[in-house]
Amino acid sequence: MNLQRIIPLVVFILSSYMLWDAWQAHNRAPLAAAAVNAPTGNNSLPSTTVANINANTTVPTLPQSAQTPSAEGLKRGVRVHVKTDVVDAEIDTDGADLRSLKLLRHFAADDGDRPIDLFEDRSDLIYVAQSGLLGNGLPNHTTLFSADQTSVSLGDGQSAVDVSLKAVVSGVAEVTKTYHFARASYLVTLTTTVRNLGAVELSPDAYFQFLRVTKAPPGDPRFVSTYTGPAVYTDANKFQKVSFEDIGKGKHNYPTSAKDGWVAMLQHYFMAAWLPADGMQREFFMRKVSDDLYTAGVIVSMGKIAPGASVSLPVPLYAGPQEGDMLKALAPGLDLTIDYGWLTIIATPLFYVLSWIQKGVGNWGVAIILLTVLIKAIFFPLSAASYKSMARMRLVQPKMTRIKEQYGDDKQRMNQAMMELYKTEKINPLGGCLPMVVQIPVFIALYWVLLGSVELRHAPFFGWIHDLAAQDPYYILPVLMTATMFLQQRMSPKPPDPVQAKIMMFMPLAFSVMFFFFPAGLVLYWVVNNVLSIAQQWQITRMIGDGKH
Repeated sequence: MNLQRIIPLVVFILSSYMLWDAWQAHNRAPLAAAAVNAPTGNNSLPSTTVANINANTTVPTLPQSAQTPSAEGLKRGVRVHVKTDVVDAEIDTDGADLRSLKLLRHFAADDGDRPIDLFEDRSDLIYVAQSGLLGNGLPNHTTLFSADQTSVSLGDGQSAVDVSLKAVVSGVAEVTKTYHFARASYLVTLTTTVRNLGAVELSPDAYFQFLRVTKAPPGDPRFVSTYTGPAVYTDANKFQKVSFEDIGKGKHNYPTSAKDGWVAMLQHYFMAAWLPADGMQREFFMRKVSDDLYTAGVIVSMGKIAPGASVSLPVPLYAGPQEGDMLKALAPGLDLTIDYGWLTIIATPLFYVLSWIQKGVGNWGVAIILLTVLIKAIFFPLSAASYKSMARMRLVQPKMTRIKEQYGDDKQRMNQAMMELYKTEKINPLGGCLPMVVQIPVFIALYWVLLGSVELRHAPFFGWIHDLAAQDPYYILPVLMTATMFLQQRMSPKPPDPVQAKIMMFMPLAFSVMFFFFPAGLVLYWVVNNVLSIAQQWQITRMIGDGKH
């Protein structure tokens, strides 16, 4: 065993699994066009209707849906347009839902000039943020609200803008939803104010939810599987993803009630999360609304409201990129939404080192190169031990060949002779295994860092590489990676088993097929790692050959 064989083998197995998983995801049942496009006689998006509240329950369970979806969106409402320095939003007066949210500093994967739209209600991609009240006659997200203005922009010198929408149920309540947009912020605070217009006390509960299809957003890297779906966090249960598949099967392995925590909807590089303040009792819910439409949200009690009195409930909504420092400052555990896989404990410090280097050099591609050099330097003693073992194996290769020819098919005698040879030459045939065991977690963690960091999205490197999160448009880096892998194979001692030798020679070609579609940042890391490994292996092999060990 040696370093050069184990690294490709491990990554090949990992990559093959990801390819298979991505292929499976790509070929799952598509968006149910019949359910979405069929005329229903109701021009609303799927929603959760209001049912009677159980008076003995502080935070009631959100009732089941009773409506069917429509691709046409809500036609009776008016869109209120809001623009700040970082977002361009649309709020529909029908339900006061946030229906569109363009991130002005982040652009679509297929169009570097078009801002990405995080929330949408197109026929093929429904993803909106909704809110409402539970209680007989109280406004919910199917209620028609009114707005004083239809266009609001953050002007020079302004730190924030507010947009208010109002619904009145005569003799019951007046409900005002106020969206607060701040400068240079993806945090939108939604304040729900309820004024009791009746003669009896009200005890409303407010819900805040995301409604979306299972379809992943456009622009995900091909042959790379990333998570799209809900997640929930509480201090007691920590961070949990809840797949659409589990929701459809009715699996409730997430906390349903707590006094802290948040609910989120995740996708590659971006996320949205409702963030109620800690200390308030809340109930989390997730359910399947139709064939390919799901909700995930949280219910918060607004307490008792006496006749003529008013109560306000502010709940922040974060909708933007998954930038670790920013998320960590907003709420406990929110930075865990950045998907670094099962090696987050290693990946997180690796990203901080990468980010620190980038601040110094001003280029993420150069930072990847320097981080790769740093990692190789840290593991140099372990790698050197492995390469020395490989070099000695190469020197005794002729003797191993003679032993194989001498004993032919007598595997037992051949293995005994091989062990005697290793003992005589003071070679440990497993000398490359221990260094690799230590390094594998770091390599995999760095892989996830480069795959999951939104900072690399549309980040240029050099020349033809304008986006380190997209594949190399001219496939130059994958070709270089394939060439370096073939060179490594030629420098390594051939396995005595001819079948194994053929497999190892085929592996660079298999890798090249996969890496042609991987993000350029990942391929750049692997090319640099290969070049450094070749240089290190060549030097150690030369020293061993010259007797300088």
